[in-house]
Formats: sequence, C-alpha cells, structure tokens
Amino acid sequence: MLVKTDLIAKIKDYFELNIYETKVWLALLGKGSASAGEIASISGVPRSRTYDVLESLEKKGFAIVKLGKPVKYLGVKPRIILEKLKNNVRTEAEEKFQSLLKVKETDEFTQLEELYNVGISPVRREDLSASIKGRSTISNHLKEIIDSAEEEVIICTNFKEMKLKEKLFIDTFDSLKKKNVKIKVALSGDAEAIKKLSVSMKIKIKPIDIDSKFFIVDKKEVLFYLNKESEKEDQAIWLNSDFFATAFASLFETVVKD
Repeated sequence: MLVKTDLIAKIKDYFELNIYETKVWLALLGKGSASAGEIASISGVPRSRTYDVLESLEKKGFAIVKLGKPVKYLGVKPRIILEKLKNNVRTEAEEKFQSLLKVKETDEFTQLEELYNVGISPVRREDLSASIKGRSTISNHLKEIIDSAEEEVIICTNFKEMKLKEKLFIDTFDSLKKKNVKIKVALSGDAEAIKKLSVSMKIKIKPIDIDSKFFIVDKKEVLFYLNKESEKEDQAIWLNSDFFATAFASLFETVVKD
C-alpha cells in the first residue's frame, strides 16, 4: 500500500506519533487485519522494529490484538482515537488548571510575590515599560492592568475585536462597574453595528473613524498595539507614565468630542 509522504507527516503531527508508528498504523487501517510480517511488508518498517512499534501502538490505543492464531493486529478507528485524545487533553488541562489554582496558596508563591515587590521598589514607576509580543501574552498583561483600575479605563479598538470578545468585555465591564470605575469606549467600524453592540453590552460606545487600538488605565498606564490583526504576530507597547497617559487620554477626549 503506497501512502503519500505528506499524509504520513501530517498524521504523525496530528496524533503525536513517531514515523514508524504512523506508517504501521496507516498500514493497519488500510489492511484491516494483518500479522507483524504483513505489516512490515506493507508499511516499509523494518521487520525487526515492527513488533516494538505494534506494542507501542497497542499501549497508546491505536491498535488491538485479534484473538486467534496466528497473531494479527487491527487498527483502531481514527474517530475513536480522536475522541480519546480530545478527552485526554481535556482531562490534562483540567488537572493542570486545578494544580495552578493551588500554587497561589503556597509559601513559594508568596515568596515569589515578595521577591517581585522588593525587586521593583527601587525602580522609578515611569521607567516600567515594555515591548510585548504574542496575542496571549498581550491579552494577559492587558487583563492584569485593567483589573487593577481604580478610577477610569479608556478603550479604543475596532468593532470586530469588541464583537469577537463581547462576552469577555461584558464580564470585564461588570467587574469595573462594581468598583465604580469609569469606562469610556470608542470603536472604529460600521456606526449602526456599533450602536447595536452598545445596546447589547449596556455601555455607551462612541463610533470613530480612527483605526487604532489602545487602552489607558487611570491615566497612568497605556498599552497600545503596533500592528494590525492581519499581520502574523501581535506587538504592543506598555508604558507606565502619568505624563504620557494623561496626554494620550486628552487626545482621546478631543477625538471623541469631535
């Protein structure tokens, strides 16, 4: 059975198998039922390695041994494998999540917090700035500074971004409202769509023509994106500067009024 090299490579990555395991599993799926010798002939895997590979696949759940003599193997249906892997990922993710929740309660985490606080105390606040790359990293940092807001949060982005993360923004706004934090939002995009979004999110949104993306917290911190979403990797600059944040907020207020 001839299997294309690119298929082997993709299946190998999808199911986290090595090259021999992939070839043997595909051979089993194509043959239906086969002995180790037949599998070696079909897959091109050396016969001396076929037994080890079959044992490995059996442990991982990709193959089962057929009852009877001579010993033959069956390839497990791909859909069953996929469901099993999905369940494994969910289980591992939940276990990891629970483990991370417990970290915060440990003495070691307390020491980490103390180490960080002591480390930044001699540094001037205005010197705390950074270039941040990666959507996830930026989002996590943004959540951190917005959650720490005490007086005001200014958000300037586009309709698509706000709509895509509507539930997340609604939860964030609810949290800020409970702390009596002022929320000012301006979006670029279709004015009618923005108006409907404003109603559904229960917050005043100002339509603007400027295509930009930035966040200002308490007129002390600013996070602004350097590139558009169409580009490969998100990049942002975070500045912890009263002077810059206040000036930026004033420009925002001018644009919103106009």
